[in-house]
Amino acid sequence: MSARFVNIDHDTPLLLPPDLRDWVSPGHMVHFVMEAVVALDPSLAHTNERGTGSAQYPPSMMLGLFIYCYTTGTFSSRRIETLTYENVAVRFLTGDTLPDHDSICKFRRENKVLLSHAFHQVLELAALARILKVGDITIAIDGTKILANASKHSAVSYGHAVLQMKLAGEQIAQLLQKAEDADSTPLLDGLSVPGEIERREDRIAKPGEAKKAMEQRARDRLIEEQAAYQEKLAARQAKEQSTGKKPRGKAPEPPKEGPRDQDQYNFTDPESRIMKVRGGFEQSYNAQAAVEVQSMLIVGLHVTHQANDKQQLIPTLAAVSPVITQVANVLVDSGYYSGNSALRAEASQPDTTVYAAMNRQRHGRSTAQLEARADPPPPPADTPVAERMANRLETAQGKQLYGLRNQTVEPVFGIVKEAIGFRCFLLRGQEKVALEWTLMTTSYNLKRLFNLGMSLRAA
Repeated sequence: MSARFVNIDHDTPLLLPPDLRDWVSPGHMVHFVMEAVVALDPSLAHTNERGTGSAQYPPSMMLGLFIYCYTTGTFSSRRIETLTYENVAVRFLTGDTLPDHDSICKFRRENKVLLSHAFHQVLELAALARILKVGDITIAIDGTKILANASKHSAVSYGHAVLQMKLAGEQIAQLLQKAEDADSTPLLDGLSVPGEIERREDRIAKPGEAKKAMEQRARDRLIEEQAAYQEKLAARQAKEQSTGKKPRGKAPEPPKEGPRDQDQYNFTDPESRIMKVRGGFEQSYNAQAAVEVQSMLIVGLHVTHQANDKQQLIPTLAAVSPVITQVANVLVDSGYYSGNSALRAEASQPDTTVYAAMNRQRHGRSTAQLEARADPPPPPADTPVAERMANRLETAQGKQLYGLRNQTVEPVFGIVKEAIGFRCFLLRGQEKVALEWTLMTTSYNLKRLFNLGMSLRAA
């Protein structure tokens, strides 16, 4: 008896239009995204109220399209357009309509308010479903470097820009002298002195723009470094007064004015910066996230072009969603520690306690750390901030809380960058990059709620 095979017929057309629900399993995530988007308020979407031109795609459908595609690792508007043709789940979500990449890109670019509101509304849904606590919570804050949509090779350093401008200026002076000399040697065929001067003036324009921007950045940096210098100086003086001895080590040096030769300016995305990443240096942004430790939901986000996290505690804590009524504990690593920022954070929210590591924490525990010990006595009120912070982490509660940090925020970044594949921003400029980070974190939160088995109808 010969083998039998299923008949594959590519030629006979379907007599009736298929129901796409039959092609998408009931437990598919696209159903969850569609139900969630229905629960969100699309009234803040940017639409053409005049009704002129072609019919618009419904904002709720476009929002759902973006959220679903971002949760599944598709970020490009052209690639999303392709999925509306090729992917059954996406085709089901769009109702078998086919938005082009221009409409998709325009919707993302023009709906900052809608995307920000959607982020908060998703957290409201999580709170209604009792997955997210909104009061007396513990959050872990950290940042990750995400590549900018710009090559580091399209950047120029301050030293190189100054050198290029100097060389071009010297060549212009030589050409002007040649134009004045009656017996000067003529240029090659097709070249003229005015044309060559114009080319070199154009060559000066871009380095001049970069030089001006880097000088302004240097002035802004000086203000920040001056504040940090005064903070270190005050801490050193306080320690000297409390102990009666001169502190060990060198005294802090005052910051130097002006730009440095290695300062960089990128012509493609001027607001991005060269930052240290694994394997070297890349043109990047520093994306911050505040993660609630129990649900592992992102409850606050912030994007900065500063590579250092030391000044990011206050803005990231301020960016926590208003859905959260009260933050009890904030967990940050040693990169965030700054006595001034810790004090200001606790002063702005009196019921909040910051737990910041004073130095890098080694993996694993020594034998001494395994031994049961009584909590150290609380330090006096006039003790320097650094000593008080170190005392907090020596208590049993401090150790238990800080142990939650690397179990929450770091896995979240791992999911976003490794599992979902979001490693590079597509938009340019800090404001648009922040919009895209909002969209990514909203999508992550919905995917997290789906994986937790949340029932939107119950919420």
